[in-house]
Amino acid sequence: MKKGLIIKSGSDFKSEIGELDEMELINRYTRKDLNEEQVYTFSVVLCDNDIDRDYERFTVESLFSLQELFLGKTGIFDHNPKAENQTARIYYTCVESVEGKKTKTGDQYFRLVARAYIPRCDSTKDFIDKIDTGILKEVSVGCAVKETVCSICGNHINSVKCSHQKGETYGDTLCYGELLHPRDAYEWSFVAVPAQKEAGVIKTFRKGEKSMEKIIACLKSDKETTFDVSEKQKILAYIANLERDANNGKVYRQSLMEDVKRFALLGKCGISEDTMNSIVKAMTVEQLCELREVYKEKASVVVPIRPQTYGENKIGNTDNKKFKI
Repeated sequence: MKKGLIIKSGSDFKSEIGELDEMELINRYTRKDLNEEQVYTFSVVLCDNDIDRDYERFTVESLFSLQELFLGKTGIFDHNPKAENQTARIYYTCVESVEGKKTKTGDQYFRLVARAYIPRCDSTKDFIDKIDTGILKEVSVGCAVKETVCSICGNHINSVKCSHQKGETYGDTLCYGELLHPRDAYEWSFVAVPAQKEAGVIKTFRKGEKSMEKIIACLKSDKETTFDVSEKQKILAYIANLERDANNGKVYRQSLMEDVKRFALLGKCGISEDTMNSIVKAMTVEQLCELREVYKEKASVVVPIRPQTYGENKIGNTDNKKFKI
């Protein structure tokens, strides 16, 4: 997404709308009918189909979806969703191409343009002056998309099927995320410093970083899920811990299997080595622990388990004094 900019509107704007009257469009969102002298209107570019600083971009199809979603959405300041921050409302949107302009990928440049209105009154005079003088110019949008697809492999970005990094070049191809299937448009904001080169845009609405429990729940669900960088790092760390625990488990299980076979041999259980190998390989850790204790007890009867330095006198009392240093 790109930097949204307030732009000058041409005198033929009404002809672009068609047969609809501009005030009729505005009055769809008002409690009482207003006239042209009571409102101030302006045009704004919300977003486009070029690659942004986050190495993401909307497809043209996504722009057309956002065209419908942004109708009636309110303009605020700095994405702060307070009622007192409401400043303007969108009453018309359209997707348009800019002749002679191409995106970084060489495609025809498209942008989502909106018309917004604010009431003319004493409290909005300063706001209108800042728009007219170019002080308030940059805007960004808050919206959510269903999925972000890797431009290299076509899989969901940051998924197990995608090993590419946004912003990296593979061969001669830049990796970026394509924002598909917009689900909602929250708001659009006036901002001082947009995050993107041509549009400071918030792609998703987050109420805080997901916990590991929530991440696992998302992975188990059937819904498409997008994770940010911090959540991806959390998943990778979790996987690393699982791999370490799994390796420790393998070592422990192998040790149990060797103990069972050794005690079975010492206890003269009458089971061949090949048969015992087949038995222990199919057993769980809990079963191996239980069998080890059984065979250990049998082995201790046949071959009493005691230290080599264990001494015993003729009357049966233990006496280890001769081994003391």
